[in-house]
Amino acid sequence: MDNTINLSFDEMWDKIIACDRTYDGLFFTAVKTTKIYCRPSCRSRKPKKINVAFYDDMQEVERAGFRACKRCQPEVEHSPHAQLIRTVTAFLMKEYRQRLTLDFIASHVGISPYHLERLFKQETAETPRTYLDKIRIDKAAHLLKTTKLTILEICLETGFHSPSNFYKVFRRMKECSPTEYRNHQWKEQ
Repeated sequence: MDNTINLSFDEMWDKIIACDRTYDGLFFTAVKTTKIYCRPSCRSRKPKKINVAFYDDMQEVERAGFRACKRCQPEVEHSPHAQLIRTVTAFLMKEYRQRLTLDFIASHVGISPYHLERLFKQETAETPRTYLDKIRIDKAAHLLKTTKLTILEICLETGFHSPSNFYKVFRRMKECSPTEYRNHQWKEQ
């Protein structure tokens, strides 16, 4: 199955600055000056942005001449279910705009919905639904920072089908409304 994701350079940069482990295995951070590559969650000192390249595949980053970080060990599988979870998370990142049910996601990877939810929660500490909400809110935050789209347009663009649900989930995850978030981001620039 195809595990490539569609994140911009800036979105991936935000993930490594946040040390977001939910993106581990979906892309790798390569530091041009040290020739080392890491997981997005690596806690090592962050490089300068201009010295970073991102790769979707471990073989690709190694072919480019980078070696694995000794701290985060990106070449080591930490779980027997890691590939399944990567497949599910890549699917969620590609299809986040669609109406996705647990049954549909489970049928995509060929396991029961109950088993998927249990394994996913065991590996990520989140359910597929909360993970999907996180992806959508991360995309919405990125669009609020980088575009002039209206809040309703962003709501629909990120896969929410109800503005009230979008506002509720956004407030829960970002602790402010989308408008407050956008206004705060414009002040920082």
